[in-house]
Amino acid sequence: MKLFVRLVLLLCSSAIYAQTTLIHNVHGYSPTQKGELTTFTTLVFKDGKVVKTGNDSIIDEFPQANKIDGKERTLLPGLIDAHGHIIGLGNNLLQLDLRGSQSVNEVGKKLQAYAAQAPKGWITGRGWDQTLWPGKQFPTARQLDEYINDRPVVLTRVDGHAVWANSKAMALAGINKDSDTPPGGEVIRLNNGQPSGVFIDKAEQLIVTHIPPATDEQRQLALNTAGKHLLSLGITSAHDAGIEYATWHLYQQRAKQHTLPLRIYGMLSAGDSHLSEMLKHGVIKEKNDYLSIRSVKIYADGALGSRGAALLEDYHDRKGHKGLMLETQPQLETLLKQSFSHGYSAHTHAIGDKANRIVLDSYENIFNKVGGKLLRNRIEHAQIVHPNDIKRFKALSIIPSMQPIHATSDMHMAEQRLNNEQLRGAYAWQTFLTQGSKIAAGSDFPVELANPFHGLHAAVTRMSRNSQPKNGWRAQETLNREQALRAFTLDAAYAAFQEYKLGSLEQGKWADFILVDKDYFKVNAAQIADIQVLQTWLAGNLVYQR
Repeated sequence: MKLFVRLVLLLCSSAIYAQTTLIHNVHGYSPTQKGELTTFTTLVFKDGKVVKTGNDSIIDEFPQANKIDGKERTLLPGLIDAHGHIIGLGNNLLQLDLRGSQSVNEVGKKLQAYAAQAPKGWITGRGWDQTLWPGKQFPTARQLDEYINDRPVVLTRVDGHAVWANSKAMALAGINKDSDTPPGGEVIRLNNGQPSGVFIDKAEQLIVTHIPPATDEQRQLALNTAGKHLLSLGITSAHDAGIEYATWHLYQQRAKQHTLPLRIYGMLSAGDSHLSEMLKHGVIKEKNDYLSIRSVKIYADGALGSRGAALLEDYHDRKGHKGLMLETQPQLETLLKQSFSHGYSAHTHAIGDKANRIVLDSYENIFNKVGGKLLRNRIEHAQIVHPNDIKRFKALSIIPSMQPIHATSDMHMAEQRLNNEQLRGAYAWQTFLTQGSKIAAGSDFPVELANPFHGLHAAVTRMSRNSQPKNGWRAQETLNREQALRAFTLDAAYAAFQEYKLGSLEQGKWADFILVDKDYFKVNAAQIADIQVLQTWLAGNLVYQR
């Protein structure tokens, strides 16, 4: 870790910017501002920025350059994840990871093994998904008690929209049969009315507010751990979807120290009690483009897997239930107005078709009253959109910020939750692009794995890692390879007002790029997910080498 921090400290050192560097003998690709895909065999950069790209003939133009043989590897712009949770990822890498667990028993065994070496006190973890288990039913506190009953345990669902607590945690939180359910949340109850141990969306706060807050040291470690991981995957910039007050301070501190591990575009959490104070501080933009904070993350509804996404019609597998709106339309409009009045964009989480419609209505109303349409506002996820509402994204200049991997990880669950009519506007990437919308692509880590090549594979194939279904799920919405790469680079940069600095290897832009082991544009589509990052360069500096 010390070596990693020292490496980051070098990033803004003028000494290492002094010499022109030239990487040749590569298969280079980059989108361009003109909407084209440029290819090259040589990349030249100096002072952290791109000087020129071209074929081998340009090598002679730079006789004094430090020359690096790319050994015929593929060179791409640094990838941008337009929706993730950086500190959450770091915590996830450091705490109990339950991703992929196939049963309650498997969760319990992992929990016991983790508890044996974890410090005393609360045990937290993340990644369980009941749709992978026999019966697909939500678990209970009593089931957790069978494994750990003398320490409070709180385990977050893979999507972050539900927590599962044991009886000790519920007792410490004062949860009982008479506990009220907060608006925008759901407490799953047993037949006798007692809380079962699962708390959805805003009901999570009944439990999680009792967990001791993270220390500054823990946040620092989480940031370093996440940064190191993301750089190893070729991600040079990440959009952090919902930062709270302590993280807001941490990012500014590290930016001043020139020790941010990668570029961060931060969205303030609309639910943070210090939102007004953070907004009054104004837009934050670090001169070397390592930190930009100029948007607010708002939650409109929950997630599909926990049936919290707000739908226009009933869930196919739970009649009489349409999900949860976490904010009313007046509340949404108040948050939009508050954001716009401080020059901040609004990026609103909406998964269900009802939530997407209400969010679009809210944007339209506030645009008509106070403006704000030019702030590159976004709807985060835009997963299930009524076909009649898709065109409104373009009309209102709303950017669909979408995560391709969600389609392939959700496809079987989505077909259980929704009927075919509800799925007509689901994960509709090609429809959005065809109408002229730009897609900002990401992964939603740690909900999904952060590997961007998994997302690129999903975008191009609409298939799982084992190539199912055979012709792709709702394959009319696949992207071609150029469209997918652009969504993870230049269009993601556009969604952060950074397209003139990041996202492509054009003259004058930051030299953020990666070398990978397979040619993304030529390898069999099924192998895109297996591409490995060999080197990651940030502002012309090698920050990761496999």
